[in-house]
Amino acid sequence: MSALFEPYELRDLTVPNRVWMAPMCQYSAAPDGPDAGAPNDWHFAHYAARAAGGTGLIVVEATAVAPEGRISPYDLGIWNDTQTEAFRRITGFLKEQGTVPAIQLAHSGRKGSTDRPWKGGGPVGPEAHGWQPLGPSPLAFDEGHPVPTELTSEDIREVVGRFADAARRALAAGFEIAEVHGAHGYLIGQFLSPHSNRRTDEYGGSYENRVRLALEVVDAVREVWPEDKPLFFRISATDWLEENGWTADDTVRFAAELSEHGVDLLDVSTGGNAAGVRIPVGPGYQVPFAARVRNETPMAVAAVGLITDAEQAEKILANGEADAVLLGRELLRNPSWARHSARELGGDVHVPDQYHRSV
Repeated sequence: MSALFEPYELRDLTVPNRVWMAPMCQYSAAPDGPDAGAPNDWHFAHYAARAAGGTGLIVVEATAVAPEGRISPYDLGIWNDTQTEAFRRITGFLKEQGTVPAIQLAHSGRKGSTDRPWKGGGPVGPEAHGWQPLGPSPLAFDEGHPVPTELTSEDIREVVGRFADAARRALAAGFEIAEVHGAHGYLIGQFLSPHSNRRTDEYGGSYENRVRLALEVVDAVREVWPEDKPLFFRISATDWLEENGWTADDTVRFAAELSEHGVDLLDVSTGGNAAGVRIPVGPGYQVPFAARVRNETPMAVAAVGLITDAEQAEKILANGEADAVLLGRELLRNPSWARHSARELGGDVHVPDQYHRSV
């Protein structure tokens, strides 16, 4: 049996294979009105195609826990009942195909209130459905970006509560796994890194203080998330800064702590918190960070980052560098990547009856 198509057990859940879909924003929800932030026909078709293609687990894109937690006005959200109900159509279909539905719970922090990437991705104001971003410190992400409003201690407690409420709604919406988004320079990642966190209270300064918000969010989500269901955490393993940034050593240390707080798997990415840094992008360039966590801590890991072909993915698993692979752009190009790779490697994958002629 190909390692890529072996089932994977997490708590009481069995994922049918190790081909997983990484969260990728679609920027396609309504920006305001009664359906603001709710998934629509585009989201259904997008996720349904990858489930029908044999993907074992799908992590739905960054879904904001509050309106001001969106990256763009067109992001998904899960802060009200309308959104919760709309997600049930997607989770129901994914389960029918044997795919495990997961959701990434997110808050954009200082990187919020931006336009869609194909519109340039720059900051937008109230005239374009925007808002005043929030952050750990009054430091803009980049030139041309607004200085965020510094969160007070009371604001931070509200954010933690928002994550817990979002997890309750995610459960009601039919998701089997919740992932806390601590990567790519969004709010939780902003608190983790000394590059973006210049606070002098209990949430800033020392490593122990900078990880406090992340652990409080994890504890709040774990408290409302059923014991038999897994919890993931996505992290940027490095800011790619030579100094005054979050490092791979920090990630290894933090992974061990997250494991003690009930996180079952670390989704290992990199970057996104510092503008203008040079990242040595290439096939599998982030896999070594995942491998370190897997080999030096009790934490299970999923690897991501320009994983594009079946042999490459198989080698990552066979070498013990990760427990699963998360595909992003390649699944945008080929929704049936899992089925095609199973044919290439000799693995078994779910094929809908309607597609039996493709086997």
